Amino acid sequence: MRKNFTDPSEIRPWAALWTLVLGFFMILIDTTIVSVANPTIMKSLNTDMTATLWATSAYLLAYAVPLLITGRLGDRFGPRRVYLIGLTVFALSSLACGLAPTIETLVVARVFQGFGAALMTPQTMSVITRIFAPRERGQAMAVWGITAGVATLVGPILGGFLIDAVGWEWIFFINVPVAVVAFVLALKYVPRLETHAHRMDWLGVVLSAVGMFLVVFGIQEGENFDWGQIWGPISVWLLIGVGIVVLGLFVWWQHVQRGEPLLPLRIFRDRNFSVGTSTIITVGFAVTSMSMPLMFFFQLVRGLTPTQSALMLVPMAVISAALARPAGILIDRGDPRRIATAGLLLLAAGMLLYFVLLKPGTPLWLLLIPSAILGVANAGMWGPLSAITTFNLPLELAGAGSGVYNTSRQVGAVLGSASITALMASRLTAELGGGAEAGGAGGQLPPQVQDGFAAAMGQSLLLPVAVIAVGAALTLLFAPRPPRTGPVRVPEGPAASA
Repeated sequence: MRKNFTDPSEIRPWAALWTLVLGFFMILIDTTIVSVANPTIMKSLNTDMTATLWATSAYLLAYAVPLLITGRLGDRFGPRRVYLIGLTVFALSSLACGLAPTIETLVVARVFQGFGAALMTPQTMSVITRIFAPRERGQAMAVWGITAGVATLVGPILGGFLIDAVGWEWIFFINVPVAVVAFVLALKYVPRLETHAHRMDWLGVVLSAVGMFLVVFGIQEGENFDWGQIWGPISVWLLIGVGIVVLGLFVWWQHVQRGEPLLPLRIFRDRNFSVGTSTIITVGFAVTSMSMPLMFFFQLVRGLTPTQSALMLVPMAVISAALARPAGILIDRGDPRRIATAGLLLLAAGMLLYFVLLKPGTPLWLLLIPSAILGVANAGMWGPLSAITTFNLPLELAGAGSGVYNTSRQVGAVLGSASITALMASRLTAELGGGAEAGGAGGQLPPQVQDGFAAAMGQSLLLPVAVIAVGAALTLLFAPRPPRTGPVRVPEGPAASA
């Protein structure tokens, strides 16, 4: 078996990185692209809004819940193999999504699509951690991190164009040729890395999956059930509480079991991994929660179409992508702790500027300025965080670490989505009272309620501002990287995380 591993001298790190980024970009786009298509899907499949929204909820659940497990699978069976399996599942389920004749079929296909994404995502970060030396990893992680930020913005734009041009089915069909190209490139450029003889912790798998499902489902669907009863005596809060208890049992089991744990708790002895994992929760929360009030403002107050609304965020996407490589060079040469702090503070500043400018009479061009600030923030945030978090990660724990990091980001996103929905409803009631439902049928709001609606959306943005401020404070706890005192050395074994 060992002879099948790629010779280190034959590994082309940057070719492998761009290959993985293609697949990573595709699966992240699918977390947001469907939001633009929901009205069209609802009409085409002759269903209601609740059932339609499950097409998104099912994907996010199937994506978030298995990440801890799928990260560990990469350590055991090889990240390349697990990535290719996930890519195949994702492509086939995307085809099934586009061909779905009913909403029930679409939801089931989206579950498989989310699971394919869960198989792929941890492997991308794991491969980067293993093929780039720590002092050369900053640029690679900058590209990986910016991909995560930009993809969530490109999704609505691409979705709007495809729906208008060829129909909603193509937001799924387009994945198939992209996946084929990504598969061929992965066979050529992604190396076969040495596997580690892990024994699967099946009790840990069950506890992790059940606990994550209960918590994520409860948070994600709480608003749909008015944070009350779901069925019989089972309430949203009971579901979340039981999930937290199960996850507590999972952590206890990881600590006391004599075999090999699914989640090696020793990775948290690395201060920077613990701080970075905590910080990425606030980033996932803020980035996800800020887009919803902005989209409602652009469409219901300013009368923009979904595509036009998404285009208002283009400066963020373009600047983020343009600064990815320079930011990576700065990470490798400078102190990524301070870059990450500055990035998070800029994110807070950009959202505060939106808070000031979200008024019916504000010229649209002025609203491009905070978008540009957020673009600079993204460049200084995603890459530095992932680079310093994984800097000392032992190679045999790369998959587990990637699973934890990506799970944390996804849980933050779910928390952000649920929290901003509840806060927006609360602020609309406070500002508009009985007129809070104005404009519910779609289209631009009547002039008499635009001021109150805009104020409510602006006030809602203060929540992600507060959360990202906590994230900025957390980055101050990062320990400095070891000084460069000789040739680059890739850490080997547990001692590397000390």
